[in-house]
Amino acid sequence: MTKFLTKIVAWIKAGYPDGVPHPDQVPLFALLRRRLSEEEVITVARALLERGAFDQVDIGVLITEITDALPSPDDVERVQATLSACGWPLDDPRDSEDVE
Repeated sequence: MTKFLTKIVAWIKAGYPDGVPHPDQVPLFALLRRRLSEEEVITVARALLERGAFDQVDIGVLITEITDALPSPDDVERVQATLSACGWPLDDPRDSEDVE
């Protein structure tokens, strides 16, 4: 078990020495939800920059491929911030096109 996981298990055991009661399980796991590491954010951003054209759905799909979980809005925003810092325009140019 990794050091990080060992710390989480110790934290849960300290808070719930008799086990986690059913009503507390969902909120507890919500607190433990995975977050993309900075390295993973950069990996997603690089893949998108190499692709060229992408949108929020593409960001979410790549995050899901890395984490095997649905992306949080926070993770999507962090990827967008990384892309923006690299100079990538986040506005969809199709939004400004006239519809005929």
